[in-house]
Amino acid sequence: MKILYSLLTTTLLFNSALFANPTPTKPSSKFYEMRIYYPTPGKYAEIVDRFRQYTTKIFEKHGMENIGYWTPIDTSRKEVIYILAYPSREARDASWKAFGSDPEWKAVVAKTEANGKLVDHVDQIFMTEADISPAIKLKQASPERTFELRTYTASPGKLPNLLTRFRDHTLKLFEKHGMTNIGYWVTQEKDPSVQSKLVYILAHPGETEGKAHFEDFRKDPVWVKAKAESEKDGSLTTKVESVYMKPTDYSPIK
Repeated sequence: MKILYSLLTTTLLFNSALFANPTPTKPSSKFYEMRIYYPTPGKYAEIVDRFRQYTTKIFEKHGMENIGYWTPIDTSRKEVIYILAYPSREARDASWKAFGSDPEWKAVVAKTEANGKLVDHVDQIFMTEADISPAIKLKQASPERTFELRTYTASPGKLPNLLTRFRDHTLKLFEKHGMTNIGYWVTQEKDPSVQSKLVYILAHPGETEGKAHFEDFRKDPVWVKAKAESEKDGSLTTKVESVYMKPTDYSPIK
């Protein structure tokens, strides 16, 4: 009886420890694509509306997952920024081939471009989920949030160090200062000799609050110490880009 009780106690303690310290979630194996559309002059509202009425639905028809759609808060930047997800790179290529030849899509293009093309050019950024990323949730919060797209170009050979700093310090400090981590990705460059970039999205109550939170973050003694220790051999980044964005009314993430 004592042996049985001892075994039962040991099992319960083991299970408690297991559930108290869950294994970190592995990053999704999905393949991501960020696309930035630059409309032809005077066609900005029309391209935004075409996504609303037609494009997102046809994307879903061909197995593309709509993650988020945004437009820059700086209205001088006439851009539509969105992210799609696919099971793999191969699935991505097959989906776009099917989409491009879909009679429904061709009819939409003919209808919406009767008075000229809507898109001047498109930037594409291929990405995979970074192992530091939280699970990406298609959440529509209320009140509506402001989002910030940040792109980091790491110093040569320093991307692993940068990711380590985010893992050990930065993500937790962002949350401490009122910033919500939405998703983190590393780019998949065409040229294998080119170092990947870190791309991530934060959510803020608004642009003013986001900038204030970053000021507080930069002054935090914990961050000051972590930055100094991680950059004893030089800066981990050569360029940091930031775009504040608002979600479209049809964005799965708001």
